[in-house]
Amino acid sequence: MITKAFTWPIDLLIMIGREVKDEVDKEYYDLKTIQQKLANLQMMFEMDEIPEELYLEQEEELLLRYRVAKEIEQRELRESLEE
Repeated sequence: MITKAFTWPIDLLIMIGREVKDEVDKEYYDLKTIQQKLANLQMMFEMDEIPEELYLEQEEELLLRYRVAKEIEQRELRESLEE
């Protein structure tokens, strides 16, 4: 009981940290957000607002995030079907 009194602030911080991470991950791996960023990136490149090197670098990062997001989506779908 005494240890709970001393550890609750740490436990609360850990819980808040996990919730923040979950929310950030949801946005970071949101398929619609990634698709929108890819479209904006391509438009910026086509309008010569960014150099090709930057375009290719950012496109690669976004496509990797998209693949991971699709894997997460498929895993969650499989898990929900198994229940």
